[in-house]
Amino acid sequence: MKIVSLNGLLGYGYAIEGLERAMTMDIDYIGVDAGSSDPGPFYLGNGTSFTNRDAVKRDVELVLPYALNKKIPLIIGTAGGSGGNVHVQWMREIIEEIAIEQKLSFKMAIIQSEVTREYVKEKLRAGKIINMGPGLELTEEIIDRCNRIVSQIGIDPYLKALESDADVILAGRSCDTAIFAAPAIKAGMDWGLAFHMAKIIECGALCSIPMAASDIMVAEIEKDSFTLEPANPIRRCTIERVAAHTMYEQNNPYYIYEPDGVIDLKETRYEQISDRAVRVANSQFIEAEVKTLKLEGTMLAGYRTITIAGINDPETIKRVDTIFGEAKEFIASNMKGKISSEDYVITLRKYGEALPDSIPQHTPSCNLGIIVDVVAKTQNIANTICALARARLLHTDYQGRKSTAGNLAFPYSPSDIICGPVYTFGIYHLAKVDDLCETSSINYVKVGE
Repeated sequence: MKIVSLNGLLGYGYAIEGLERAMTMDIDYIGVDAGSSDPGPFYLGNGTSFTNRDAVKRDVELVLPYALNKKIPLIIGTAGGSGGNVHVQWMREIIEEIAIEQKLSFKMAIIQSEVTREYVKEKLRAGKIINMGPGLELTEEIIDRCNRIVSQIGIDPYLKALESDADVILAGRSCDTAIFAAPAIKAGMDWGLAFHMAKIIECGALCSIPMAASDIMVAEIEKDSFTLEPANPIRRCTIERVAAHTMYEQNNPYYIYEPDGVIDLKETRYEQISDRAVRVANSQFIEAEVKTLKLEGTMLAGYRTITIAGINDPETIKRVDTIFGEAKEFIASNMKGKISSEDYVITLRKYGEALPDSIPQHTPSCNLGIIVDVVAKTQNIANTICALARARLLHTDYQGRKSTAGNLAFPYSPSDIICGPVYTFGIYHLAKVDDLCETSSINYVKVGE
């Protein structure tokens, strides 16, 4: 069977020529990952998408008519960027808008994977929460502070949806691999090969030369191997690039961890079968003794205001940490009785500073970019503290300073940028589950009727 990965992330774009070529290849399924936690917790917490609506709509409105006309199921995972119910609804509205504009009608399965705070509390009380790192102890207080919690589903809810013969499957937060492994496993393909294939193609043509997340990859999976070939003829797959992408975002080069189990890559073999295609074989699946799903929950951490500036005076650069320390002391003293230092955190972020001794360099940097980053209890406090810090850094004196002009150059006016609410991951944990479908629900709707 053949599966198309539309691109590395819905809204990133792809070449129409690649789509047209792929549609001549007897494709069985089209899949695309529509989200990620890489952009951080803000979008899950705020209920918005980090991808642009017009760009997402463009990617869908081109492929959807092809999929329907050729009766190729279209699978979209982690809808709306973060996969919460609000994100799924956002993506659903785009699809329905396209259906109206193009006079399309079809059956759509909608998988939601958001969970309640009480669900997580029950898992915590039962000792079924696993920390994913030090300092991530979960408490009921943290759970109560979370405004939205999603579960990262695996293949099982997708397998259920595939049984319905839906034309489109639209899913909430998902493992990237589930989007592509599920149809292969439904067709009876080897689980190890299916998951390994899915792990590589979920990023579109990122495993090709020249690499591009914004282009199409075609995978053909058989009983004993799978083959990868970019749809766009300007790209090609090589053993080195395919093997390298297998290790993408993995902390172990030999194992890929999924809710259902582990893919063992120690015996995997790669073969260059043409100048553009690579065949992969011998990847093994080991079923997990304990099934788990990752939970992601966000909570409000404060409000942010930043200012961006440049420094090109070597003497100022040498003393920037001291100057910043003095600025913090000035702010605390100046606002005493008005704003508590407990109500904000101010950080100086530096870009272009002299490199560590371990990295060869010719001359110390004489250009430094800085960001004054303030996160506070309220937006007004963040604005106030950032303004004071910016003014103090701009005009403060230091030993040996000759000029009375400003220390900073600002690329923008206004110099202070209000970023709004800041979210953090309060929940980033694994939950032991009895049923890998227990956090998801599936609804079936008729679109365009």
